[in-house]
Amino acid sequence: MSIITLTTDFGTKGHFVAKIKAAIMSDIPEVGIVDITHQISPFNIMETAYVIENSYKHFPEKTIHIIGVDSEKTPENLHLVVKLNGQYFICADNGVLSIVCNNINPDEIFEINIHDKIESENSAIKTFTKVACHLAKGGEPEVIGKKIKKIKSVKSINPFINDDKNQIIGTVLYIDNYGNVVTNIKQGFFKEVAKGRKFEISARNHKFKKIFNNYSEIVDFNIDQEKRSNEGRALALFNSSKYLEIAIYKSNPLNVGTASSLLGLKVYDSVTVSFLK
Repeated sequence: MSIITLTTDFGTKGHFVAKIKAAIMSDIPEVGIVDITHQISPFNIMETAYVIENSYKHFPEKTIHIIGVDSEKTPENLHLVVKLNGQYFICADNGVLSIVCNNINPDEIFEINIHDKIESENSAIKTFTKVACHLAKGGEPEVIGKKIKKIKSVKSINPFINDDKNQIIGTVLYIDNYGNVVTNIKQGFFKEVAKGRKFEISARNHKFKKIFNNYSEIVDFNIDQEKRSNEGRALALFNSSKYLEIAIYKSNPLNVGTASSLLGLKVYDSVTVSFLK
């Protein structure tokens, strides 16, 4: 059975997600549809890329991913099918896949050219679902597109390191449901630059001199539970995807607060790591 995933900024309040699924299932009743998320912040390709990069690897080969974020076709925002690691990605050429493909070369890239054969040619999702169903039925991408060599590149997606190699300037990529703040600084890159040196992480006016392995490591379990006061404490850690994250232990936007709200951090803000002699 073919698998088609959906990642959009449509939310779940309206009828848009249902329309996509209805179109796919009308063409291929037996298809498996997986909702990765429909809660991407509107037009946020950095957030989209983070979610896609950390989810697609868990799907089998030949999975087809529809990415409906900033998907309107324009002369500067063409529609693409990109084959990467044996899976297909259908999206606009808005830079999102250049982030996903940052360290991996795509297998093949196709510019979709069947818009004039689709009734609602101005609807990106109509086009994407048609292409997805074509691929799911074993169709070749050459039938719905022409092969091209490049996708649009987004600059400044990698953390910056200064000439003296004693500072990394990263960027907030993503804020999760708990308000945890994920940066673009990966653990391997951090260790390569750090070379065992002590460090200080600066996120606005907040400083961190330790990186934890998990959230609960901040808790001293030798202290009686009623005497602990860990909830609401800020910490830095490498998350399960190996990205540097700023978090609040047991954060809750309704009472304790979150790393985003309490530290005043939002997507595209800078987070700096300074290495000490």
